[in-house]
Amino acid sequence: MQETFYFDSAPQPYRAEAAVVWRFDDRITLAVQKFLKRRNFLHVDSFRVAGGAKALASPGNEAEHQFLIDQTGLSRKLHGIERFAGDVGAERAHHCAELARAAASLRVAVPDLEVESFFVDFSGVSRVEIQRARSSGAD
Repeated sequence: MQETFYFDSAPQPYRAEAAVVWRFDDRITLAVQKFLKRRNFLHVDSFRVAGGAKALASPGNEAEHQFLIDQTGLSRKLHGIERFAGDVGAERAHHCAELARAAASLRVAVPDLEVESFFVDFSGVSRVEIQRARSSGAD
C-alpha cells in the first residue's frame, strides 16, 4: 500500500456539539461549514442525505426515516450529542413545514434531544422557529 495523502487526525474520542442533517448539494457546503464555525461548533456529526431533513419529515420510504433516526441515536451514544440541527433548501414555506415535521419525528424518537431548525439556501442561513407540541397530560 502506498500512502497518497497524509493527514494527522486526533484519535481520541470526542463529544459533538450537535448532529446536523443537510442535503448533499455542494453549492451550500461552504455556507453550512461557515455557519457551524460561527456557532463555535468544533465537533459536529454531519449527515448529508438527499433532501436533507425531508428524510425525517416526509421520507420516500421508511428506510430513509429510520436511517436518520438510527444515526442520531448512534451520534448521541458515541459522541454525546444533545442538539440536532436540520436544514432543507428551496421554497421556504413548504420547507418550514417539513422542518416542523422532522423536529416532531426526532422529538418522538429522542424526547430529551434539543432540536433546532435552520433553512439554508444560496443567500445564507435562517433560523426556523418550531413550536414544540403541547402535551395533553398534566405536567
